[in-house]
Amino acid sequence: MLVQMNHASHLPSLLSCRFHFTMSGNGSLETGCRSEIRPSNNTCSQKELSVTASAISMSVGIFSNSLALFILIKSYNRIRIKSKASFLLFASSLVITDLLGHLINGSLVLFVYSSHKKWETFDPHRIVCSVFGACMVFFGLSPLLLGSAMAVERCIGVTRPIFHSTALASHHMKRLLGLTWLLAALVAVLPVLLWRPYKVQRSRSWCFFHMEEPKDWLDVLLPLLFSMLGLLALLLSIVCNTLTSCALLQARLRRKHHCRGTSYHIEMICQLLAIMLVSCVCWGPLLIHLIMLSTRAKHEPTSFSLLMVVRMATWNQILDPWVYILLRKAVLRKIFMLFHSCWGPKSHYLHRWQRSMLRSSMETSNSGAGPSDCRCLGRFPLSDTTIKSIT
Repeated sequence: MLVQMNHASHLPSLLSCRFHFTMSGNGSLETGCRSEIRPSNNTCSQKELSVTASAISMSVGIFSNSLALFILIKSYNRIRIKSKASFLLFASSLVITDLLGHLINGSLVLFVYSSHKKWETFDPHRIVCSVFGACMVFFGLSPLLLGSAMAVERCIGVTRPIFHSTALASHHMKRLLGLTWLLAALVAVLPVLLWRPYKVQRSRSWCFFHMEEPKDWLDVLLPLLFSMLGLLALLLSIVCNTLTSCALLQARLRRKHHCRGTSYHIEMICQLLAIMLVSCVCWGPLLIHLIMLSTRAKHEPTSFSLLMVVRMATWNQILDPWVYILLRKAVLRKIFMLFHSCWGPKSHYLHRWQRSMLRSSMETSNSGAGPSDCRCLGRFPLSDTTIKSIT
């Protein structure tokens, strides 16, 4: 009896960890551990790591998009060329959309983590989940649609410059921008309108379409609509950017490098190609994964892979602004001169590049928006003495 009492008295000191089991909303079993000797464990460290990663991603995204927006607004106020102004309007709208996406979605993620993912407590009517899911869809689909609209606008501006300057006025571009946002918003609120609300995913940190064990064809149609629109936007961007690049290359091969506007056309097509590459790498896995999940009859637990591709897609909003920050004409020229310094101090191509850039900048500053964006200047070439005196 004395031995049993001694064992009973030492029992609290031996039990250094208390386990509590709670059933999550989707039936998964979560285990928490609180130790008196070591207050942190694997579960707590993973939670802190997720919160830290979300906060860092939100901060970097807000800083990058704010810097890119400052550069684009400064260029928009300085530029006088009509087609360049249309491109900067779409680019600024894309950066603003990415900025708001990081700010709103990041705030919702931090709020969910601060509430310990207890959706039944802070969101009994699923209002926060509906707003969270709609924001995920809207801020995910808008950059893809805006990127395709920019690619179409540049393709028309390069291949059909007269039609672009006469038929596509500034109010047409603003209407197209509004329709792009309206389409993304319609897809985002469609599950709520059809009484197919967004569902808390297995990780309980975000909300998205109801894809596991769909009840009817609507649960399959909604993620398929999102994925097909995203893939169609990427395909349209690829086709238009390819046509634009071929047109510019053909003009270069025909020795039309003295035409006004060639330098900023090359700058914009470099930015569009970079945006297209980033979108394909970041969004391609998620869009294909959603199609695979929606078309399969029986789903396996794929919460970790789905969460991984969603995190990969969020890097699109972080990398997009750095395209406009790094791929500018001044930066490209410095990179070209840096490579040239390694190859040799004297080169005919560098001299021709400097003359072409100087002509484009002088004509842009001395002339307003005309009916056409490409005017050849072969009749009035600048002499080398004039170029050296100006520089």
